[in-house]
Amino acid sequence: MKIALTGGSGKLGTVVLAYLREAGHEVTNLDRAGERGPGFLRVDLTDYGAVVSALSGVRDGSYPAAPTPYDAVVHLAAIPAPGVVSDAETFHNNVLVSYNVLHGATRLGIRNIVFASSETLLGLPFPGGPAYIPLDEGVELPESVYSLNKLLDEKQAEQLARWYPDLKIAGLRFSNVMRVEDYGQFPSFHADASLRKWNLWGYIDARDGGQAVLKALEYSTPGFETFVIASPDTVMTRPNAELVAEVFPDAEVRGELGVNETLLSIEKARRLLGYDPKHTWRDHV
Repeated sequence: MKIALTGGSGKLGTVVLAYLREAGHEVTNLDRAGERGPGFLRVDLTDYGAVVSALSGVRDGSYPAAPTPYDAVVHLAAIPAPGVVSDAETFHNNVLVSYNVLHGATRLGIRNIVFASSETLLGLPFPGGPAYIPLDEGVELPESVYSLNKLLDEKQAEQLARWYPDLKIAGLRFSNVMRVEDYGQFPSFHADASLRKWNLWGYIDARDGGQAVLKALEYSTPGFETFVIASPDTVMTRPNAELVAEVFPDAEVRGELGVNETLLSIEKARRLLGYDPKHTWRDHV
């Protein structure tokens, strides 16, 4: 596939970019920062005209050849978390950029879109405790402006899929992204279960994030679907039953907790996408 990837210079984006290229796809990084070359195009994603121009395949130096359209779009670009900038700036940037990319792509006839949603929609950081454990895609409880942005992205995608019956669009609710160099901090979590309770002790290895993106691109059923994307285990060495009993004793348990298995359910991604995470912090610490 010829793929346009927004945010390919970010923490997750750089890994996804490499993963998709290693899988044999032609990927262009559309971002504000990056190295000049055929695989990068500097784009102000808050400018709708610039986004449409970029997604149409037009770039300076390509003339007189006609632009080649993209087969798919992967949208990762965003202010990446609550508290990075003001709530107002987070909202104005993330909602506008998602509108520009999703609508620009569909109006150009691109019918394969994957975008980064967020685990924060599961109710993080659980001010009243989690809705139930393990958590799955049935929960929509934004507790921050950042999370509200992600909910709006999902609702927008749902309506776009209604407008365009041949559109396949997937929202990946990524857990807290980690790279190998981050794993050295994990032992510091183990003595105090409350340190990482805010996302049920979850994470996603960026390499498995790349796998999830590729699996979502290859998924062929039209319509809109959301998927929780996490690593297969927690960040903790203590067993899940012990953690839940200590920190969330009143939580409703709706399934098997396992010993150290993720409490952010990836069952739907496994079943529909064939997602099969391969990486764990336990192999590096």
